[in-house]
Amino acid sequence: MGLVVALAAWALSGRQNVGWSALYGALAVVIPAAVFARGLTGHFSSVNAGSAAVGFLMWEMVKIALTFAMLVAAPRLVAGLSWPALLIGMVLAMKVYWLALAFKPRPKTKLD
Repeated sequence: MGLVVALAAWALSGRQNVGWSALYGALAVVIPAAVFARGLTGHFSSVNAGSAAVGFLMWEMVKIALTFAMLVAAPRLVAGLSWPALLIGMVLAMKVYWLALAFKPRPKTKLD
């Protein structure tokens, strides 16, 4: 989705930096979410319910901190940064989770 948004932003604006900004915005959602998901699959998070809850909170804080760090670093990493394009890339990357849930295959029941 991030790549589609970046290409659309570049095509609609005619400016390459707008496409890079949108792509960076999508990456500011995807990379921390991937780190979060990887952290939750670790051994510590599956020992018992208490450690799973602590692990979830810890990895959620890591995800938030990583997202914040990526946003702070954005002006130095993306030449000619367009904040509106970056925010649009972030929002669309976050909303694609809902699309994935909406089109998720339903489990088969015994009546099917």
